[in-house]
Amino acid sequence: MSTAPGTRRMTVAQAVVEYLSKQYTVDSIGGQDYRERLIPGTFGIFGHGNVAGVGQALKQYQQLDPAIMPYYQGRNEQAQAHQAVGYARHTRRRQTFAVSTSIGPGSSNLLTGAALATTNRLPVLLLPSDTFATRAADPVLQQLEQPYAYDITVNDAFRPLSKFFDRVSRPEQLFSAFHHGLRVLTDPAETGAVTISLPQDVQAEAFDVPEEFLAEREWRIRRPDADDADIRRAAEAIRAAKRPLIIAGGGVLYAYANDELAKFAELTGIPVGNTQAGVGVLPWDHKLSLGAVGSTGTTAANAIAAGADLIIGIGTRYEDFTTASRTAFQNPDVTFININVAPIDAYKHGSSLPIVADARKALVKLNQALGGYRAGADLEQQIAAEKARWDETVDTAFDTRFTPLPAQNEIIGATHRAMDASDVVICAAGSLPGDLHKMWRVRDPFGYHVEYAYSCMGYEIPGGLGVKRAALAEAKRGGAQRDVVVMVGDGSYLMMHTELVTAVAERIKLIVVLIQNHGYASIGSLSESLGSQRFGTQYRALDEEHHSFDDGERLPVDLALNAESLGVKVIRIEPGEKVIAQLEQAVRDAKAAPEHAGPILIHVESDPLLDAPSSESWWDVPVSAVSELDSTKQAFQTYVDHKSRQRKLLG
Repeated sequence: MSTAPGTRRMTVAQAVVEYLSKQYTVDSIGGQDYRERLIPGTFGIFGHGNVAGVGQALKQYQQLDPAIMPYYQGRNEQAQAHQAVGYARHTRRRQTFAVSTSIGPGSSNLLTGAALATTNRLPVLLLPSDTFATRAADPVLQQLEQPYAYDITVNDAFRPLSKFFDRVSRPEQLFSAFHHGLRVLTDPAETGAVTISLPQDVQAEAFDVPEEFLAEREWRIRRPDADDADIRRAAEAIRAAKRPLIIAGGGVLYAYANDELAKFAELTGIPVGNTQAGVGVLPWDHKLSLGAVGSTGTTAANAIAAGADLIIGIGTRYEDFTTASRTAFQNPDVTFININVAPIDAYKHGSSLPIVADARKALVKLNQALGGYRAGADLEQQIAAEKARWDETVDTAFDTRFTPLPAQNEIIGATHRAMDASDVVICAAGSLPGDLHKMWRVRDPFGYHVEYAYSCMGYEIPGGLGVKRAALAEAKRGGAQRDVVVMVGDGSYLMMHTELVTAVAERIKLIVVLIQNHGYASIGSLSESLGSQRFGTQYRALDEEHHSFDDGERLPVDLALNAESLGVKVIRIEPGEKVIAQLEQAVRDAKAAPEHAGPILIHVESDPLLDAPSSESWWDVPVSAVSELDSTKQAFQTYVDHKSRQRKLLG
């Protein structure tokens, strides 16, 4: 068959791979352009749905030139999506990976990864294979059939989880599907999971691909400026405030607005509290940095928030931990300014003044508009006093020694002391994220990566591996040298530790601090506080008489041995008086290992009943209104007391 002029004869999958290799983001920060390859590589596990499509295309280009589209092997489709998300966050949404899967379970394994990416506003390109578009083989292996709608496949489950979804049922649809998909992928206001479903027969189908589709294309990251009228109104509100507070979220980091935020705070004397995604907007010891705010916040940030008369939210989506389930702000006259690139977040909770704009550009204008304004001296004195009180609390938590098993606070302190300022700590679920949020003393804008929008158990190791990939690429470009340290509990480790094998295969030095507490420490503590007595949260053998897992023998699980069996170098820290000193040295030893030493896991046991310092805050988790358990009755009364302080709206 002859090829039309100006076209190339290719399969759909070959066109997809070459097209993705030619896409670039261009980001303008402070008048300087940064050009990055949007998709630096593709993950894939190849079953019958994609082996002859995307798999064949990747193999073909690997032989022609491996740099066209590097292929990376993973062990689980969900974990591959997590790697892409970790990479995307560390590159500040300028880059991400594509993930190709087979049909059926290969595709549905991606669903959690899609939800996590979209919830976190982080880009990932998902390419799940689909059943035959022609229905020549019907039903094909692993095909889902619904009698009321025969065109539904497993991939339709991605629709509510994705920021963009399309299905390429004909080769000609490829052009619009990918142009629209990448438009969303590179839009700060809309980004998340972009899912383009590729039927297995269509992937292998040949057609004439226009050369212009395969040419290099740049996607400029849009950073909208703030409206001048909004800035004037915001400046007036700030000048009228006596006790303002800034709540800075991940949008500050993604906008590279750290310097402008510091300038804004220092110009006005307004203190800064940060969300989970916003840790790193200011160094922990900056005189105006109050640290974490909300349910997992510092007492310093929460004390200032309680009396604030103006909240200036910058790049935050105001999830319930940030607002302490709408109880953090107790001043009856408090009003809100919300600056966010995404309208859904700018307008959230009935904001008094939503400003839809890039965080950095809005701060530049506010800094120009607020010359001469400064918050009162009494607020400055309270900030200093509250910071000192919290710093002493953390020092005590880090330095108190429990034996033979340490508290998690001690483990966090030891890990922090052993790490360099430029290193990155990774976490996602359990009690660790809350404890890290309030106590981790961040010294670098890239030094803290806790996935807490979806708080997905199992994210830690693959997400950390994605961050490490990005850090290695950063170092090759002359950037900072960063070790990546994953802190993970045994519960999350068991959910998804398989990407340790990926790190072994590629000799990537990922440092993992595995905290063994023989159960679910976070939900165990939550269960106890809600009157449910840590039900179902311990790893115990079944007591058949009472059909209970609460009181049986501890399971003989050896996770250190498990990691060793995967090819990981393991350092065991035995319980005893020297456990913290040994842990600190183990982290230092792991950091000193060569860059291509492969993953290193440090195994340490902890006492799950030793809690972190209180945030003097609350999180709304409903308690049973009626119960036969005295513990639940008492918890319900506490719940009612907190509920009475909850605001209907924030704005």
